[in-house]
Amino acid sequence: MMDLLSYLQCIFLTVIFIIFLCHFNKNSKFLCNSPLVGMFPELIFNLYKFHDKVAQLLEERKGTFLHRGVWFGQMNMLFTSDPTNVRYIVTMNANFSNYVKGPEWRKRFDIFGDHRSLFSSDFDEWKHQRKVIRAFLSHHELNQHVAKIIPDIIEKGLIPILDNISEQDNVVDLQDLFSLIATGSKTNSLMCIGLTENQFLKALDDACEAIFARHVIPETFWKLQRWLGIGKERKYKKRWKIIDKFWEKHLSIKREKLSNAMTISEDQAGFNALASYLTPHEIVGQTPTSNVTRGNLEQLNKLVYLHAALCEALRLFPPVPPYELRTLLRPDTLPSGHQVDQKTGIFISSYAMGRTASIWGEDCHKFKPERWITKEGGIKHEASHKFFAFNAGPRICPGKEIGFTLMKAIITTIIHNYHVQLVETHPVTPNPSMVLRMKHGLMATINNRWA
Repeated sequence: MMDLLSYLQCIFLTVIFIIFLCHFNKNSKFLCNSPLVGMFPELIFNLYKFHDKVAQLLEERKGTFLHRGVWFGQMNMLFTSDPTNVRYIVTMNANFSNYVKGPEWRKRFDIFGDHRSLFSSDFDEWKHQRKVIRAFLSHHELNQHVAKIIPDIIEKGLIPILDNISEQDNVVDLQDLFSLIATGSKTNSLMCIGLTENQFLKALDDACEAIFARHVIPETFWKLQRWLGIGKERKYKKRWKIIDKFWEKHLSIKREKLSNAMTISEDQAGFNALASYLTPHEIVGQTPTSNVTRGNLEQLNKLVYLHAALCEALRLFPPVPPYELRTLLRPDTLPSGHQVDQKTGIFISSYAMGRTASIWGEDCHKFKPERWITKEGGIKHEASHKFFAFNAGPRICPGKEIGFTLMKAIITTIIHNYHVQLVETHPVTPNPSMVLRMKHGLMATINNRWA
């Protein structure tokens, strides 16, 4: 036993020594991608700016680089922002079945369950899940339901909250504010099960951070943390219970409502049940506005500059996930010339793609909505393997258009009714997480324009 401890201690001290050298000699290619610890030291030292560091490395290495895992790890990581690679992996039917989410994805995102969600499944199971979602989104009554529910949410949800903040003249965290709306907390869903808003939102944030850590640190490390019940894995386990508690209670409420509505025809009841489930989350969470009414909801699609501004924001700050993981069933060679196999995880960086000069020009780091507007004044559409905010190919987000409508509804309401001023001295930096959030929130003051 003592020999084993001594051996582990030597390994630990060796790794620490290499990390120390790498920190003071970042120009050494050997140290920054060594056979022993791979690029692990460099990425760890830049964890606080991980997304920007990966984007920088991809720009320096023509859109693709291989991160060799530590010698006792189980997987190398190939990062890419090359549109030709992305198109080859996610949009070409001949390759789609070879590049799957697979067990590596489900292992890290175990909170989604095993093989049961649209996000975590592959092959026939994924096709079935997507067929169900498409059937719902193409239902003839969906548009009517969305047109009805959006104004209600705006008038009874967002506006009262913003008016209250304006009257109190307090500084508010916009990030937390919209997260609360997204979870439907204004309907007291959280309070009715004994959870505060902060508990639930904190649980989501901590879970996403732990999942992100599983992608960065060697699998042996995070599994050891889980076994010992320490670090982010300890927090992840606790937060998972909070999230499960919320959803279990919410689903029981929805089932009760469904049982009380069995007098409706079977087809209509099924549609309403699914719609009511989505309402306080996907729909409520992304829709608030004041001047949006049942009669003018379609007018939102005519706001070209607003649509362009949203595309530009999503280009620079794709919300989820900053990295799309794929694993292989068979060895292959990417268009960039990189050879990959079953022991290589491929990470498509949508964050880096939005900052790639070869795709968007030398001004790629500037917020410039005009790049999305044609000379004729319409919206310029970019291929999904270049604009990856909604994924691409068969896995492209099926609710993309509804999402745009909801976002436009929120923004038009705020712009028309309120003056929003960011706190100038507040630091705004991205948090290392699988959901692109700001580490310290986004503090601002909100004042009613018409008060």
